[in-house]
Amino acid sequence: MKSSDILADAFQRIGGSVEAVLKGLGSEQLNRRPGGRGNSIAWLIWHLSRIQDDHIASAGGLEQVWTAQGFAGRCGFSLDPHDTGYGHSSEQVSSVQVDSGDLLLEYHRAVLAQTLAFVGPLDGADFDRIVDEAWDPPVSLGVRLVSVVTDCLQHVGQAAYVRGLPAE
Repeated sequence: MKSSDILADAFQRIGGSVEAVLKGLGSEQLNRRPGGRGNSIAWLIWHLSRIQDDHIASAGGLEQVWTAQGFAGRCGFSLDPHDTGYGHSSEQVSSVQVDSGDLLLEYHRAVLAQTLAFVGPLDGADFDRIVDEAWDPPVSLGVRLVSVVTDCLQHVGQAAYVRGLPAE
């Protein structure tokens, strides 16, 4: 098995978890913020999808799905189109509101498709390419991809946890 196959499997598992978390939820459940200040399921799924989109597009020299396929406008959040949710204030988290999970799921599926198209042809040497020199040491493509997988898994796990919380 190639490294790219392992990464593709990991990203597909994230996608399956996103689908499971969103399945059957209404707007109240999607937008509920635990304790009134926690991250909602809608925000968590949007954020993990935005991070994956942003980082894959950057590493691959691609346009982000969020803007290229019009999701920024279709979602209608009062956020800068380049915003990924990193460092959001409570007020910014509250601005990510949805009527259903359908558009979030559609967006995540589109991000997954772009991710798989990018990851599929990669081979061993590709993973050593430096994609971010702002860090010490500079970040290689392999490290960046594992970082994205880890971040997305944490956030989809948080969304699953919020889904299982009793209503307040």
